[in-house]
Amino acid sequence: MDIPPLAPRRTDDAPPAPHVAADLDAAAQLCARWQADGRRVVLTNGCFDLMHVGHTRYLAQARALGDRLVVALNGDDGVRALKGEGRPVVPAAERAELLAALRAVDLVVVFESPTAVEVLRALRPDVYVKGGDYDATAHRPPEADAATAVGTDVRFLPYVAGRSTQALIAAIRAGRRL
Repeated sequence: MDIPPLAPRRTDDAPPAPHVAADLDAAAQLCARWQADGRRVVLTNGCFDLMHVGHTRYLAQARALGDRLVVALNGDDGVRALKGEGRPVVPAAERAELLAALRAVDLVVVFESPTAVEVLRALRPDVYVKGGDYDATAHRPPEADAATAVGTDVRFLPYVAGRSTQALIAAIRAGRRL
């Protein structure tokens, strides 16, 4: 199977980072290859606007559920629609680069639709993960039904209390520490 083109790796002295997919088709082909090789693929999605310890703990826990972790990253317009004017603070390309540099993350794919349902259907991961700010009933993520429909296991990980981008922005504005 031919490997689809991925965004180029950095050429400076930085250590090689995991990939940022050029597009959804490239991500789907890579995930299919990993699965054909017997790898368990985990997918999560989110804005990841200002990285904080809640994000890194969550991503490490998500990665522990499989062999490869794919992060579907909301594009700038999607973040603005979800979070309001003034967001995102960090543009999508930079958020993708930051995520791709994390040890837990194997692939980042940026999506522009309001939800990651299309991403989930295209990638068909073995596991779909959301944080504890969602659950299986009262605050079910829109991707959960699509996950179930394609045979993907849906998991919810604990929320790291007091650690959110919103809390970080509020602390900065107030001139205090988290």
